[in-house]
Amino acid sequence: MDERAAGRASSALERYRDGPPKHRRCYPDLHEHVLALARAGLLVVVDEPINKDTEMHPLVRWQYRGGIPEPERKAFLFTQPTDSKGRRFDISVLVAGLAANRDVYRLGFGKPLEEIGETWVKAIAEPIAPRLITHAPCQELVTTGADLERDGGGLDGLPVPISTPGWDNAPYLSAGHFITKDPDTGVQNVGNYRGQLKAPRRLGMNPSVELRAGIFAHWEKCKARGEPLPCAVVVGCPPAISYASVQKMPAHLDEIAVAGALAGGPINVVRAKTVDLLVPAEAEIVIEGLINTEVLEPEAPFGESHGYVNLQEYNAFMEVTAITRRRHPILPSFISQVTPSESSVIRRVAMEPVYLHHLRAVLGIQGVKRVTMHEPLTSLYAVIALQCARGTPESEIWRALYGAASLHRFAGKWIIAVDEDIEPENADALLWAMSYRCQPQHDLKVVPHKDPGHGPRGPRDAGESAAVLIDATLKGPYAPVALPKREFMEHAKAIWERLGLPPLTPQPPWHGYDLGHWPRELERQAEMAVRSEYFELGKHLANERRGDVAMNAPVERE
Repeated sequence: MDERAAGRASSALERYRDGPPKHRRCYPDLHEHVLALARAGLLVVVDEPINKDTEMHPLVRWQYRGGIPEPERKAFLFTQPTDSKGRRFDISVLVAGLAANRDVYRLGFGKPLEEIGETWVKAIAEPIAPRLITHAPCQELVTTGADLERDGGGLDGLPVPISTPGWDNAPYLSAGHFITKDPDTGVQNVGNYRGQLKAPRRLGMNPSVELRAGIFAHWEKCKARGEPLPCAVVVGCPPAISYASVQKMPAHLDEIAVAGALAGGPINVVRAKTVDLLVPAEAEIVIEGLINTEVLEPEAPFGESHGYVNLQEYNAFMEVTAITRRRHPILPSFISQVTPSESSVIRRVAMEPVYLHHLRAVLGIQGVKRVTMHEPLTSLYAVIALQCARGTPESEIWRALYGAASLHRFAGKWIIAVDEDIEPENADALLWAMSYRCQPQHDLKVVPHKDPGHGPRGPRDAGESAAVLIDATLKGPYAPVALPKREFMEHAKAIWERLGLPPLTPQPPWHGYDLGHWPRELERQAEMAVRSEYFELGKHLANERRGDVAMNAPVERE
């Protein structure tokens, strides 16, 4: 960024310097997070008019589909959003601001990457109840009643982008955190769902029936009572709450309490203005309303994270009763759809350690070293790899495979156990292990009756799916990996760099290594070869001639 561009960016960010917080807290709000991103060089500030309906998401999408490595992806702040009718908005839009890459996630989370998994496990086990306050930044401006109908007074005043222009039929909230309350227990639930802008006072939604989301259970209970479901949709809030809202948790947990445990102290909340719910005090925008439980109306099409357009369905909608906001709010929008994306990073960083904890601490399978959810195109839930220590008993490997298949009813269509030398994030390495360390007639099992989960439903069995469990670990000693030994590859790399050739990014496996079957005699012969003594070796081999064996018969060596 040149000096003039940097100066414009700094000026554009001035409005988000709020000064000391009015209420005690141990976590950053979204304004402070955006400033931290800027200081870390992880923010692109676009301080010129950008059409939110045709340009905004396609622009950010290129960093995921243009070959840019994850560490180089950044958050984008659009300070002058417009639409195709020329409307200008006084609210900035943050895209990929919570998980453009792991560094962005780490910054919002407030802990080193290596501590994130342990923090998640502890937060889910020991949530911290929120702190109720009476005056909150999220209610600096309040719009209710007839004022919601005036031009720009309702949902039409929010610069919500169109996520997949050319397919989506409206702008949809992609980072809308829906807060509802169980009418029987009073426990609140926070979940992230899409929200279709249908009218200044009407918001559509998809409550994720296939994932058995908390909001759907609340909706069913209110429907049985003949009552609408009160709801508050938070659009922008402290990052800890956003991270909690996208995590899959037990129904009895309040995600705001889990967010408090992530942050290390209670989250400030305030009573909503028109519904009986507690909302994050430092939220940017809160949309309050009542979800109709009597009738449904068409919602979608919308591009979804499984990589396909979700076609039109009948879904619920909310009649808006109030919109509250900060004076200078930031509206976040997740970049989702085809993965990798912000949506997949924000889920993956949290879900992988939860799976590992389940297998190791809950089921007691110590041989599992790592869980990796495949991200590109498959959106995490379809392909899961379990990296196991060499020598883990076969019974434990199968317990791990079945345990991973059962943790979530919707996750795990292909679950693959591999050895420690296989890089589970590399799909080529997974296929390599499946091809040469697996005999499908012995090492593959199909577990029926899986929930179809998040994605297009198959045309058979009412869309019901299954899990395929694959043991692609070594079943005994193998011959070495057929690449030059490490010392030769490292020496050649030094020559490569001295010659000024293009920078290398080693892809595992990048050197050969022993897998248990490498006789001492063959090691001696290989050492002779690199000393250029192969003709001398040939003389020795001539002494081992035999006429009583078939072609390709193995030579037995100790």
